[in-house]
Amino acid sequence: MKDEDNTRRNFIQNTAIAGMGLLLAPNLLSGTNNQNKTRYDHGNKRNKMNTRKLGTMEVSALGAGCMSISANYGAAANIQDGIKTIRNAYEKGITFFDTAEVYGPHTNEELVGEALKPFRDKVAIASKFGFDIEKGGLNSRPEHIKKVVEDSLKRLKTDRIDLYYQHRVDPNVSIEDVAGAVKDLIKAGKVLYFGLSEASASTIRKAHAIQPITAIQTEYSFMERSVEKNGVLAICEELGIGFVPWGPVGMGYLTGKINAQTTFEPKLDLRATFDRFNPENLAANMPIVNLLNRFASSRNATASQIALAWLMAQKPFIVSIPGTRNIPHLNENIGAMDIQLSKTDLQELDAEFSKLKVYGGRMNAMQMEFCE
Repeated sequence: MKDEDNTRRNFIQNTAIAGMGLLLAPNLLSGTNNQNKTRYDHGNKRNKMNTRKLGTMEVSALGAGCMSISANYGAAANIQDGIKTIRNAYEKGITFFDTAEVYGPHTNEELVGEALKPFRDKVAIASKFGFDIEKGGLNSRPEHIKKVVEDSLKRLKTDRIDLYYQHRVDPNVSIEDVAGAVKDLIKAGKVLYFGLSEASASTIRKAHAIQPITAIQTEYSFMERSVEKNGVLAICEELGIGFVPWGPVGMGYLTGKINAQTTFEPKLDLRATFDRFNPENLAANMPIVNLLNRFASSRNATASQIALAWLMAQKPFIVSIPGTRNIPHLNENIGAMDIQLSKTDLQELDAEFSKLKVYGGRMNAMQMEFCE
């Protein structure tokens, strides 16, 4: 039992997932205050970027997942380099930034707060609650939510969190109680919108009845399509809820820069424990990357740009939050916005993908226990 507790505690210390991200989701149908109709202004001196509406909120069509700067994908980046990357994203038109208390833990929220402080009122910040960082395991009790939001606000250097996700559904607390607690925070002005991460369609429906949900965050990419089959994407469309895919380039795999010889530091990189990232499956899944590379080569693009463009083409309420810790990769992600895939392109990609098999589960068994 002691070993199990330690394992779970280590998971909390190293986990991230998400959001990937969102990055932050612009808050969708939730809430009742005037800020529900907020559009995060790009400003006159900044680069222009297309926008998308998540419910009543209009944000940049591409968001930024900030987790990997601080944790879970290797050693943390230099803080000043991280701040520079986030601010560069803002200058290039991104207004949607995703973090969580568990990333670090705590250090990523601190980084995001410092980086966005100069233009806080022009961006949307998404963060997450739901883990007990001190004791390990899940904790979405209303009193815990109302405590940790205060800590997140301090780290983020702000008086409100635009989008506040439950990071993982807590089986020991009814989703109605969770939604009610966030509803109280919205009434108090400490949170503007409510989100769920890795929740089932039935849980989404129950929570939405208590406090309208703005966005759902779950892994979704060209190679990971579970949400197309389990009803999550469908219920978002039915209820007018936005969808924020984390891992939009396959946790880095779809960039084409990872192969069977790539190694991951077990103490610093979550992917070291994921089935899909063992050497055998990295090699077995390479035909998927080859497909994207073939398609990209005829369009003066990269595999990851095609993967991001494919996601954007799936639904108009999808805002991806690819993560990066360097400006060249950021520029590559933004370049995906210039790629318009036709109906024929999408049919061709999906027809070729249907001939392939995806090897390995998307996370390890322990982490999948935290997902509905």
